[in-house]
Amino acid sequence: MESMYKLVADALAVGERVALAMVVRVEGATPRDIGAKMVVYADGRTAGTVGGGKVEALVTSEAIAAIQQGASRLVHYALRDTEAGDPGICGGEVDVFVDVIMPRPTLLVVGAGHVAVPVAEIGHLCEFRVVVVDDRPDMASEDRFPHAERTAADVVETLRGWPIGPQTHIVIVTRGHSQDEEALRAVVGSPAGYIGMIGSRHKVRAVLERLRADGVDEAMLGRVRTPIGLDIGAETPAEIAVSILAEILMLRQGRSGQPMKLEL
Repeated sequence: MESMYKLVADALAVGERVALAMVVRVEGATPRDIGAKMVVYADGRTAGTVGGGKVEALVTSEAIAAIQQGASRLVHYALRDTEAGDPGICGGEVDVFVDVIMPRPTLLVVGAGHVAVPVAEIGHLCEFRVVVVDDRPDMASEDRFPHAERTAADVVETLRGWPIGPQTHIVIVTRGHSQDEEALRAVVGSPAGYIGMIGSRHKVRAVLERLRADGVDEAMLGRVRTPIGLDIGAETPAEIAVSILAEILMLRQGRSGQPMKLEL
């Protein structure tokens, strides 16, 4: 069987949340000893074992809940009296630590123009993995994006093949309306945690109407944040970047974006 740690690394590489459940304390007779491990995925798949039977089923349920909440936890089970609700009759006790492991969120910046530069820089400062995609090698360069991974290739093909997950945050800021629209078409049905497209209200309405006319599901269109960013009166590329990252952080944390000023 593959190493539990390799399975965790593989999941993180594609932006998937997982939990590593490990037996950390035993007393008396228990199905497994200290150090037994099991990887639990958000959809309930597992690899490895912490004892099988009812204990393992309970640990799996705890791990799924922990992944959904993004919070690790320590669970304790007595294995003495099934009639009293204990998940076994080995006679001992077991503590299992459920460690939720989150992938580093990805900021996928589509386009390498003036707005993309401060978006990538601020994203890096906010500890995102930043990836810039543009079909112009001179624009998607290390000089312009020193803290980002860069892909100089066809934008639409790159997006269609990219491993997009809930921890992927897509910012579409290409050099033209048609490329913005094609990029949006490529990702609108993805499970990305955030999809935003820059543009005036007139452009946005036109793009969404074309996608709607082509049969794109209304629920998918409703997820798109466009015009992009929070309304802070942003005008310069740096100001627009601030508004975009502020919106992404607000949605990631489930906050309102309201001022925090106290009424004195």
